Amino acid sequence: MKNRNIPHKDDWATPPYFYDELNGEFDFNFDPCPYQHDIEKWNGLEIEWKERNFINPPYSRKLKDAFVIKAIEESKKGKLCVMLLPVSTSTQLFHRHILPNQKEIRFIEKRIKFCGVNTKGEYVTGKAGMHDSMVVVFDGRA
Repeated sequence: MKNRNIPHKDDWATPPYFYDELNGEFDFNFDPCPYQHDIEKWNGLEIEWKERNFINPPYSRKLKDAFVIKAIEESKKGKLCVMLLPVSTSTQLFHRHILPNQKEIRFIEKRIKFCGVNTKGEYVTGKAGMHDSMVVVFDGRA
């Protein structure tokens, strides 16, 4: 059983094979929350995004919710926002924000193995997420 009292990292990178497949389809030109990004330099929640955005937000509730809301706002400005999110279909976020604004939702068959630094300070590439994943597309392009 996992020890839920261990502080968990909130910064995990999308595995290259998964990102590359999406990028081949959508041709991204911006990531508002890249892996190990210094938000002292710029904060993806406070700046204007570009035309075709890939977003794998931190999965802590407040940050995840804020990035989903920001992606919806940016899509309403005529932009493409493709998000990699944990599957949480019983939440208010899903029913009040994601479902009414999405163009497409893709449920991922297997758990994605993210890349990042674990609680022991080791860089790992095979850390399966605690949740199933989905790709949500918000597309405001005409």
